[in-house]
Formats: sequence, C-alpha cells, structure tokens
Amino acid sequence: MRFRFCGDLDCPDWVLAEISTLARISSVKMKLLCAQVLKDQFGEDIDYEKIIKLTTDAKFDAGDIKASIAVLSFILLSAAKHDVDSESLSSELQQLGLPKEHTTALCKSYEDKHGALQEKLRESSLRLARLEAVSWRVDYTLSSSELQQVNEPAVQLRLQAQDPLTDSSETTVFSVTADKFRVLLTELKQAQAMMNSLQ
Repeated sequence: MRFRFCGDLDCPDWVLAEISTLARISSVKMKLLCAQVLKDQFGEDIDYEKIIKLTTDAKFDAGDIKASIAVLSFILLSAAKHDVDSESLSSELQQLGLPKEHTTALCKSYEDKHGALQEKLRESSLRLARLEAVSWRVDYTLSSSELQQVNEPAVQLRLQAQDPLTDSSETTVFSVTADKFRVLLTELKQAQAMMNSLQ
C-alpha cells in the first residue's frame, strides 16, 4: 500500500514496527512528545528528562525512547516534505494502526508547524555555490619525441565561486587538454540549453 506521507511509496518497515510503540503512550503524552521532537527540528535542545517522565508509564526503555523520537521525526518531516494535509496524514496513520486519539494529537502538532517545517526543509535543501568569476588562458607545452617536437595546447581555467552557507569565496584552478576542454564546453552548452528549456 502506498502512503502520501512516504512520497507515494510503501511505509518503511521500521516505521510500521514503531507505530505499536507509540500506541503505548497516551494521546496527551503523544502531543507533548511531538512538541519535543519539533523543538529538535528547529534547532532547540530536546528535554530528555521530560521525555523520560512522559514515557515512564508506558515502561519505555532507552531504545523505545530513541525509536519514538526517530519515528515521529520521520513522520513529521516526511509529511511536510511531501506537503500532506493533516487530514490525509491522520487517515494514513490510522491505516497503519495508530489509534485515532494519537493521530489527532500528532496531526494537531503537525498542522501548527506545517509551514515552519516546510520553510526549514527549504533552507536545508541543496545549495550550490554561485559562480562569481571565470578566467582562462591557453598554455603550450612542448613534447618531445624522437621524430618531432609538437606544441600541445592546454587550457588553464580559474573558477571563483561563493559558498552559499558561509558567503566566502573559493578559487579553483585546473588544467585540461584541448580535447577535454572541447568535451567540457560541449557538455556545458548542453546543460545550459536544458536549463533554458525549463524556464
């Protein structure tokens, strides 16, 4: 069976296994546990003492606590990543065996932080360095053989790029043969044409 919060794929086996662990705590404690997991997603420290107190009644051991945090993180982040509404998420979690009261508590926490989770995911997505400057020069190298001397051109490229996370510039210098440069230029032109067709 396929689930939207899993990107229209089957639910991972480890998530299925931990649904029964989550069902052992009350729905009120589920909401408080979700609040701790969400704090962690936004860079705040989890209050592990509070989590231990929340899960004492259910007799969670250290492994159960870690697994519960992991499965809640997966569910909340994956649902936000795939832009699943809370009603659909609730329905899918109930299909997996999580009690209705628990899904209601989890989905209320998810609904409150849905936009913020998506923004957090957007911020941490792939960031590529921005190209600031390109310079090049052609060097001729003499190669000797017993029959003749040949000038072989080599292209030296200097790329200056800005790291999006640190705003620092980094320069990379490399040399390629004339043949490899022609291949590189052809592939770059193809990539540019593909990007232009997407706009």
